[in-house]
Order: sequence, then C-alpha cells, then structure tokens
Amino acid sequence: METDAHTSLAARLRQIPYWLVMTVFLGLLLLWSILTSQNYHVIFTAIAAGMWVTLYVSLIAFALSILLGLLIGLARVSAQRWVREVASFYVEIIRGVPMLVILYYIAFVGAPGLVDGINLLGKALQGVGLGILGDPLAGLSLRGLDFTMRSVIALTVGYSAFISEIFRAGIESIERGQVEAARSLGMSYWQAMRYVILPQAVRRVLPPLGNDFIAMLKDSSLVSVLGVQDITLLGKVYSASTFRFFETYNVVAYLYLAMTIALSLFVRYLEKRSPAAGHGGGSQRLR
Repeated sequence: METDAHTSLAARLRQIPYWLVMTVFLGLLLLWSILTSQNYHVIFTAIAAGMWVTLYVSLIAFALSILLGLLIGLARVSAQRWVREVASFYVEIIRGVPMLVILYYIAFVGAPGLVDGINLLGKALQGVGLGILGDPLAGLSLRGLDFTMRSVIALTVGYSAFISEIFRAGIESIERGQVEAARSLGMSYWQAMRYVILPQAVRRVLPPLGNDFIAMLKDSSLVSVLGVQDITLLGKVYSASTFRFFETYNVVAYLYLAMTIALSLFVRYLEKRSPAAGHGGGSQRLR
C-alpha cells in the first residue's frame, strides 16, 4: 500500500508542467525579496493598494459584460432577422475597435452623451409631474460620472461583444433535437431557452468565460491612461518619482502574474470538469 502511494505521488509530480514549477520558483523568489528587502517592501506597500482598484474594475465590468453579452448572444440566435442584424452590427463594430480607443471614446464622447441623455430624461419626468424621480436625473453632472465608472462602462462595452459570441456558440452547440423536444412538450421558445438550452450552454461556456476574465484583468491596466489608480498607474507614478524602474515593474508584473496564473489554473480545472464545447449542432440557428 505504501509503495503504491509513493508511486502515485511520483506519477502526479511528473505530470506537473515545468513552466509552472519555474513560475512558482520565480514568484517565491520575488516574494522573498519583498519580505526581506526594504526597497521591495516599500514598493509593494505603495503599489498594493492599486490591486483592489484593479479587481474592483475587472469584477464589476465582467459581471455587467456577462449580462449584456448574454442579451446580445440571445439576439444573435433570434428568429427575427432585424434583431440578428442589429446584434451583429454591434458585435462587429465593437470587436473591430481597439480596447484603448473604446476607453477614450467612452470616457470623452460616450460619457458626456450619456449624461446629456439622463438629463433629458430627468427633465421629461419633471414635465409630467414626476419631480421626485426627475430632479436627481436632471441635476446629474459629468463630474458625477468619475473615470473609474467610465472605465467600467468601456470595458463592459468592449468585452460584451466577445462574450456574446461565447454565448452564441454555447447556445448553438446544443443539439437541435432538444429544442424540438421542448417545443413538442408545449414549451414556448423562451421557455425552451430558459429551462433546456441556457442551463446546458452556461456549463459549456464557463471555461471560455474564465479566459475572457483573465484577458479583462490584464486589459484593465489600460484604465491607467484615464488616471484610474490601479496597479499600473501607481507603479508608473512611483517609478517616475524614485527612478527604481527595475524593482517597481518587477512588483507590478508579480501582482498581475499572481492573479492571472491563479485564475488560469482555476479555468483549467473547470475545463476538465465541464462537458466538451461545440458538441452537436453548433452551426444551426435556433428557431
């Protein structure tokens, strides 16, 4: 029994990828430097606060992009052609624009337009005697929409297009026979989608959704161009004031790697436990 246990443990150790061993070794080495070196400790303390901003922006934006992406994904498989065309137009336009440009556009063009629209809605509500609802909306100023929230909106818009394609592929991967069986039982299209298709599709798209969250976590570093005090911006400010670029960006890279590698391992775990995506009639549009 003891020999079998040692053999099993040795087999598992041989399966550990070398890149992971090297990454863990480098991470532990840098962690040791942070704990023992005064310079690294000060840098880590100065930058670590930005990690919470990075996680906040990424989590809120990802949750919103999942909701918006699901709606667009459902529109992409709609039986109504005009609904499909509008959703396809949104997806193709957004996917064709770099994320940095989307950030600038939302921050300096979209946000002012959104505030103007909210103001108009508030004035309309005031005009029909709903001042309780209309006054806060009519009084909203552009300063009330800070750059952190504008960054969240931009990431939501950008990633909702990619996530909608994940949901579309997941929905179309469900066998068409299941839809026909649900309809034959008297279910409406939306009942079949809610009770039969979506529960299976969501399980299949969990791994690619995890990969998109990792990508968003890395792309959240772009919000530093808007002055949002995330890891990247704090690292840039600290290195510019102390000229310790090597140590500072070592810590910045370490924080991002710690988060992304942990998430990557979690996504791989999900991939092993989830059913194979794309099984069945993935190329057929549901009607």
